[in-house]
Amino acid sequence: MALVFTVSCKDNKKNDGENGQDGMTQDTVMTDMNDNASKENVPKRVVVELEPKSNSDVSGEVVFWEEDGKVTMEATVMGLAEGSHAIHIHEKADCSAADGSSAGGHWNPTFKPHGKWGAAEGYHKGDIGNFEVNAEGKGTITMSTSEWCIGCGDETKDVLGHSIIVHEGVDDFTSQPSGNAGGRIACGGIIEM
Repeated sequence: MALVFTVSCKDNKKNDGENGQDGMTQDTVMTDMNDNASKENVPKRVVVELEPKSNSDVSGEVVFWEEDGKVTMEATVMGLAEGSHAIHIHEKADCSAADGSSAGGHWNPTFKPHGKWGAAEGYHKGDIGNFEVNAEGKGTITMSTSEWCIGCGDETKDVLGHSIIVHEGVDDFTSQPSGNAGGRIACGGIIEM
């Protein structure tokens, strides 16, 4: 009982304005520690809005989330011609150019040749690949990998600070350095809000 009374009095004193140098009570510190612990368990998430490029009408959304050491990307794109289209992560989160060229080349922090994801010959960390678009002009693609992270600061894994580019054509997985995928018809910067 004496211990509880002593702590209780101490907390009352802090609430009366004697909070120490940082102005935080013991209860506030514990709440902050609990909030930080719960934030670590919440998956990291970034939503990217695609904007049309090269006089296209393409729009869409790409969502990245990280959980248990793996990042999943799910893209939904509309306004495309029916068939296959390439999608890649590019170097810069800069979509200011009308043709998307301000995004730079494919994100390739490990200096590998362009190729299909997982190929033994090598591939860029931004080489997502192709996805199918239906007759209504809508396509989706989902990819999960432990080779990416969100905000971890590792230049060879961190997707933040780059962009998503949707191409007019198909990635052939062999042409260097970008798979001969055609014009850039949508762009969205991968930035934390």
